[in-house]
Amino acid sequence: QVQLVESGGGLVQPGGSLRLSCAASGRIFSTSVMGWFRQAPGKEREFVTDIWWSGGNTHYADSVKGRFTISRDNAKNMVYLQMNSLKPEDTAVYYCALSRAIGNKYDYWGQGTQVTVSS
Repeated sequence: QVQLVESGGGLVQPGGSLRLSCAASGRIFSTSVMGWFRQAPGKEREFVTDIWWSGGNTHYADSVKGRFTISRDNAKNMVYLQMNSLKPEDTAVYYCALSRAIGNKYDYWGQGTQVTVSS
């Protein structure tokens, strides 16, 4: 069993930055993929980015490329999402998720952390 806990959300002005963290407890296999998703009010949940636990390959949604960076600390079982140049349309609840293997569905989800971009 894996538990995921996000932190770091908050209110930020347009153009600002935030860093989200995701703490994972339990067994994380080398084949795992850690992802960040977000859901804005009235919208479907959408993929933001992911990173392979082994190898560190990353993928980004077009809407965040060049602004967001995902990283991991395998020793600490932590995943981070550095968000720069934030826009009002980035406002959403951000979720950390884990897939036990590349190409598999995401089996574990955190409770989410609110990010609000507003002046």
